[in-house]
Amino acid sequence: MRRTWTGDGMRTNVRVAVIGGGVVGCSVLYHLTKLGWSDVMLIERSELTSGSTWHAAGGFHTLNGDTNMAALQGYTINLYRELEAITGMSCGLHHSGGMTLADTPERFDMLKAERAKHRYMGLDTRIIGPDEIREMADFVNTDGILGALYDPLDGHLDPSGTTHAYARAARMGGAEIVTHNRVLETNPRADGTWDVITEKGTIHAEHVVNAGGLWAREVGALAGVYLPLLPMAHQYLVTGDVPEIAARADEIPHVIDPGGESYLRQEGKGFVIGFYEQRCEPWAVDGTPWDFGHELLNDDLDKIEDSVAFAWRRFPILERAGIKRVIHGPFSFAPDGNPLVGPVPGLRNYWAACAVMAGFSQGGGVGLALAQWMIEGETERDPRAMDVARFGRWTTPGYTVPKVIENYRRRFSVSYPNEELTAARPFRTSPMYDVWDAKGAVFGASYGMEVVNWFARPGEARREEPTFRRSNAWDAVRDEVRAVRTGVGIGDIQAFAKFRVTGSGARDWLDRGMAGAFRFRGAWR
Repeated sequence: MRRTWTGDGMRTNVRVAVIGGGVVGCSVLYHLTKLGWSDVMLIERSELTSGSTWHAAGGFHTLNGDTNMAALQGYTINLYRELEAITGMSCGLHHSGGMTLADTPERFDMLKAERAKHRYMGLDTRIIGPDEIREMADFVNTDGILGALYDPLDGHLDPSGTTHAYARAARMGGAEIVTHNRVLETNPRADGTWDVITEKGTIHAEHVVNAGGLWAREVGALAGVYLPLLPMAHQYLVTGDVPEIAARADEIPHVIDPGGESYLRQEGKGFVIGFYEQRCEPWAVDGTPWDFGHELLNDDLDKIEDSVAFAWRRFPILERAGIKRVIHGPFSFAPDGNPLVGPVPGLRNYWAACAVMAGFSQGGGVGLALAQWMIEGETERDPRAMDVARFGRWTTPGYTVPKVIENYRRRFSVSYPNEELTAARPFRTSPMYDVWDAKGAVFGASYGMEVVNWFARPGEARREEPTFRRSNAWDAVRDEVRAVRTGVGIGDIQAFAKFRVTGSGARDWLDRGMAGAFRFRGAWR
């Protein structure tokens, strides 16, 4: 369908208006064209790489606690060769491989669990020991290291080149890209379509995608929605040349050292090393300035002082490297660290593709999933880990800010099954909260609501100790299950989803959907 300008300055016949450039917006645009929608447009307030993309470290990896997210990251990494073949442009790919170190039995357990997930998802990773670590990366001090998870897909790329490769591939599929054109309003029509009012005119589109990156909150506010994300100030260092690196014939693998909250890779004849420090800094809490774009934040080495000292012990070679440049810039997180993707609840034909903090690991998978969702009505893989709907109207900045800070600090922490995190808790409680609390409840959080996980017995700690094995909750839960099995139990369903099914065929429909015959009281409406 040909896009046209009308006499009153309105652009018509646009199926999708993607607001925001960067790697995520360009990936969404490309995948829409790849799946058959050519009448799509991207609107960017500045340059395609403005915001977080241009200063990103450019690393990519498959490690993710959610198996479907790990698979989408694997798709993203494998996509880059396809982009290069389609466009003839270089993404600056360096498939150096990468390893994540384990310095405690608990972290080693987590990496073994991740390896099992990867095997199930068809990803080729393996566990290696200290000898193989030293063989592959002789600059690593392996004192205290039990092993590592090695992934041959890990590597790094050129952020600008990759973003423009996505853009060219999208243009080749029929997409249009308009830069230096800030969106001023997004107004829904009664038929579910949208008027996107920009500095250069009004665009009438069937769908809107918010891929606003650092400005996704502000773009969402134009449509009357709050998106729970927050930019964090992130810092990495670029070193000078190191003779040992210059003398190597092959590129060193990436090394993630979770115990030291750092990641390291080769850059030219030196290194890039970045940190997820505990003394982290939220940025632009009250809103991202519209005139921000290609600036960096002031250097702040004090906040990473402890992390740097640890890294110099883990990688003694850095002591001879010297710091050539400090990169300190913001990028966005959601409260749990996963992206915000999918149809935004309460708005028709309005979609999110934002808070993608690992854009060069996840951007391709996010673009694919959203395009499938929009065109086919469902995604190839389970999207729950990144579904924007997991954060409902109950979410506020009072929840988002402490949760994002917590997530940033825990970027390289061990993630245990059934682990309950403490930031912004309790946030929502049911009328029974005080009753359960008085009876020794150990609470968990479900979509912001405090729910009872189990009841501690007299004298026991009201906390489940994180572990990959049987926790301290085992005996108490066993007794509760036995009591309900042999007697009776009471459950609080305040946090459960509720559905009202109405109409003359409601009972037949429920009978088809339920495992057993549906029983009810009262009349159907």
